[in-house]
Amino acid sequence: MEIYLKLFEVIFPVFFVIGVGYYLGKKNPKFDTNFITNFAGNIGTPAMIFYTVTTTGITLSVFTHYFIYALIMIGGFAIIGLITLFILKKDLSMELPSLILPNTGNMGIPICLFAYGELGMGIAASISSLVVLLHFTLNIFLAKRAFDFQTIFKSPAFYAIIITVLLLYFEQPVPQFVMNTVMLLAYGMIVMILMSLGVALTQMKVFSFKDALITSTGRVIIGPIIGFVVIKIFNLSGVSAGVVLIQSSMPSAILCYLVASMYSPKEIVDNISSTIVVSTIMSLITIPITLFFALKYFY
Repeated sequence: MEIYLKLFEVIFPVFFVIGVGYYLGKKNPKFDTNFITNFAGNIGTPAMIFYTVTTTGITLSVFTHYFIYALIMIGGFAIIGLITLFILKKDLSMELPSLILPNTGNMGIPICLFAYGELGMGIAASISSLVVLLHFTLNIFLAKRAFDFQTIFKSPAFYAIIITVLLLYFEQPVPQFVMNTVMLLAYGMIVMILMSLGVALTQMKVFSFKDALITSTGRVIIGPIIGFVVIKIFNLSGVSAGVVLIQSSMPSAILCYLVASMYSPKEIVDNISSTIVVSTIMSLITIPITLFFALKYFY
């Protein structure tokens, strides 16, 4: 009974905030999330990376290890994604990001925090750092089919990761007033983005349910299987294994849609939108199941 109570305590806050956003989106179909998107990309996400890694006791060695584990997982996601897109005769580059870049930040980090405390949040943020970095590099490259160094160097998240790594390397303490400020920005961003995800679910459409169901299955069902393989290969246990499993089970990140809408043709944007919506809806079932196994066997 205790594990089911813990499961509810972890899942309910995240899904409730998404539900609030969904309600607001239904109530006001013209709800504008541009401010939230700009805030998250330029301020919130860098603050979240900086705060969640530097305040949870994570060392540079731990950060590097989970950065590498995340890279291996994403490599596995890419193999499954390419096979899936090839079978469905979809674009192998432009549609790949929605299959390989899960929502490890705004959904994954708070779930890992509620499940495993600050250590879980720190490990989750280490994994999410790579995903964020790939959004501003690989995601844009695949969407534009051209590498854009200018976009990378304009990304505040890129500099947040560099500063975080330098602080971990030199083991320098951060002034408390800075941490307090960054904490407010980080937690505020998580709430706003979860709400905007709910709003987005009322605005984004599913254009091909059958194809979206197949691609979403690769994201939220095959994803945790790949995460479990990584756990076994590196002999992870406890909090480490639980966080890896949870992060690998997240649905497609909404940032994939935002990048695609800027650089990709409408057909591609529609397909990515479909995958995000269906994978997020499926995750309402698959995340509790994955979390149950994480709490039962890796706690």
